[in-house]
Amino acid sequence: MVRRLLVSFIAFIHLVIDKLLYVGLKWYWGPSKQRCPTLQRKQLIVTYSAVELATMIRKREVTCYEVVSAFIDRINEVNPLVNAVMDGPIIEALDEARRIDERFQLGAIDEAEFASKPFLGVPFTTKDSTAVKDRLHTLGIVARSGVKSNNDAECVRLMKEAGAIIIATTSIPEINRWQETRNNIIGQTNNPYDNRRTVGGSSGGEGALLAACGTPIGLGTDIGGSIRMPAFYCGVYGHKPTTGVINTRGCSLRTGREPSTMVVAGPMTRYATDLLPLMKVLVSPEISVSLKLNEPTDIRKLRYFYITESGDIKCSAVQPQLQKAMDRVVDHFSQLAPGGVKKVTLSGTEKTTNMWRYWMTQEPANFGTLLGNGKPLSPLVELAKKLTGRSEYTMASIYSLIDTLLPQEKEDIIKELTRRCDQELTELLGDDGILFYHSTTHTAPYHYAAFVNVYNFSYWCLFNVLHVPATQVPLGLDADGLPLGIQVVASRNRDRHCLAVAEEIERVFNGRIPPFIVD
Repeated sequence: MVRRLLVSFIAFIHLVIDKLLYVGLKWYWGPSKQRCPTLQRKQLIVTYSAVELATMIRKREVTCYEVVSAFIDRINEVNPLVNAVMDGPIIEALDEARRIDERFQLGAIDEAEFASKPFLGVPFTTKDSTAVKDRLHTLGIVARSGVKSNNDAECVRLMKEAGAIIIATTSIPEINRWQETRNNIIGQTNNPYDNRRTVGGSSGGEGALLAACGTPIGLGTDIGGSIRMPAFYCGVYGHKPTTGVINTRGCSLRTGREPSTMVVAGPMTRYATDLLPLMKVLVSPEISVSLKLNEPTDIRKLRYFYITESGDIKCSAVQPQLQKAMDRVVDHFSQLAPGGVKKVTLSGTEKTTNMWRYWMTQEPANFGTLLGNGKPLSPLVELAKKLTGRSEYTMASIYSLIDTLLPQEKEDIIKELTRRCDQELTELLGDDGILFYHSTTHTAPYHYAAFVNVYNFSYWCLFNVLHVPATQVPLGLDADGLPLGIQVVASRNRDRHCLAVAEEIERVFNGRIPPFIVD
């Protein structure tokens, strides 16, 4: 009874803090919001899926140059609002597009090349921390503001090998370590639905540019929600693959041979139907076979489960509109699947942030050393510099540095909790189960809210800890015109089931509503 009273009291305090935070930040940012610029009907090509664009180019219904040019023009229109581009638009992409068109005209592209290059002529973008040859590779820190990469990251190489054309790199928080996308090189990235709101992090530039139709497809990375958070806040799709199935060489200075990590690379798109084709490009042929990516999925034969809250008292309560969005999905799959959708709980979800915090200390890369561009930083020294206006880092990075001084998690307890949670999820889902899980507790908050509601990201990071696939799916807009959404989760190596369920949700609910009007 004492514990229930304590939990109720903390929940009440959370509600009060959330309300005060909302009112305070709304006053600070002002009543006026700016949305993404109107899209002219003559620009509709930028709204098509990557698969549609590839088909149109292949059938010569549109030239590659027209496609690339349209997206570059759109970037120039929307970037003054969203501030998402670190390097670009890459004008050289137009020359590459022109060369592809010339080969078409000469009849030099045959069916074999189409088969090996499924995204021939389709533009794409990636976050700054993922290396692109001869483009800026800053990791969001001032000390690297002029650094360019000598090589492509493996996932970028595979995209180029599949015929795709890089047109920009996008903004990130410093060393990818925060829930908002802000750095001292280009500043703050804004949500295309409301420029007073966050895009999340760390693939925030990708999320914003995708939603604004500045790119058809993007590459993100995810260590604690960094693909799914921006996808949710910006109303697009994002897939966090099973850990290890996509090589991370070149992502945040990684070798791709790290023995133990929560980091994954994965696709971000405006259409669920683009996710599976992209996964086939990003994984090796051997892994594609092991993941059974070419096998069809009968979603009626899958089993379905849902969880309504994590139970973590450090998190805010889940907004009613998000719960209603989940209810719509549950109702649909209850009618679709013979076994219905069962409400469940998992041991350890109430300690998600503790588990993630511990496993972050086991990552091969040291945040403080990366932030210092190879030189270890002192949290207290950097805080003193920040308070006296002499720091080259954002407050978010100082905050993360200071966390290293706080008492650490107890290893034995966390390892046992992780083992039990992992075992329960594996046994629950087996080889045919799907879990519906909230994305977070609130739709896109105002800029800076994460400094107070720092733990609300735990709904994403749970699945980094457990190394399982999870797909972020949009589900329309809330009363403030901000994206709603849900996560679709499966057990390890069952990415195809997540993607198939995401496509069904897209088909039924058509939940992606753009942040602009078409004139």
